[in-house]
Amino acid sequence: MENSDGGSASIIEPFCGWLKKQQKTENTIKTYSGVLHAFYKWMSSRDISIEELTKDHIEAYLHEMEAEGKSAATIGKVLAALSIFVRFMGKPYLVQDVHSLAVTSAEDNVPDGLKREERDRLLQAVKKEGNLRDIAIVYVLLHTGIRVSELCQLNHDDVIQRKTGNALVIRESNGKIKRMIPLSTDASEHLNRYRSKEKVQKEALFISSVGQRISTRAVQYMLKKYGVNPHKLRHTFCYELIQKGVDLATVAQLAGHSDINVTKRYIQMNSNALEEAISRVFA
Repeated sequence: MENSDGGSASIIEPFCGWLKKQQKTENTIKTYSGVLHAFYKWMSSRDISIEELTKDHIEAYLHEMEAEGKSAATIGKVLAALSIFVRFMGKPYLVQDVHSLAVTSAEDNVPDGLKREERDRLLQAVKKEGNLRDIAIVYVLLHTGIRVSELCQLNHDDVIQRKTGNALVIRESNGKIKRMIPLSTDASEHLNRYRSKEKVQKEALFISSVGQRISTRAVQYMLKKYGVNPHKLRHTFCYELIQKGVDLATVAQLAGHSDINVTKRYIQMNSNALEEAISRVFA
């Protein structure tokens, strides 16, 4: 795709000019421009050109925002800007029926994680298939809680060996270290098994069936076979930390939550769980 600065300017500048003709305020134009620049950066990192833009791409972008803990209000504003943009392009159908994503996200709902028996069944099923890469991916997602986009961007150099145990380095798009997450013994074992027995030579840690860096869609498709998605594995990681008594600040740091209110969602328990806890202690 064209570079994120020159390529984006070639379409965003005419878009902003069109917005002025529509008598939009300067603040609105500035907001929409910021949204489009961020979206262009996301597309550029995935080699998607504006001519190739589809509804699936827009949905994937909003889903990643959801996975990052963005609020429903923020996602709604982004969708509003993208809706105006595709109308400017003469392709309003690209956001048809996408609006529901904006109200099902982030802070409005308690995240859905796996119960212990469901998690165990998942691990048994993926091990039975015997694909070393897929086993490593499931363990890394479950035992680190990283976002699927972060998993796909991992390189071999991001697996750090330390005296206290291996860790994963999660980076910003510019390569700057965002956070470091210790790897469990099981996650390290399966990751090492994948790396050594598969004799992976690429820079990227996880490789697709065609020898390229694995995509978020490929990971989602693989997990769909087992009836789960990356969001659910991330939620499971956070839930289990909270259930084991790990403090909110630590969970937020490990999960990469910029707002601790996002982390607080995981301490919400349903009434059945509360009743069970009282019964177990006082019955």
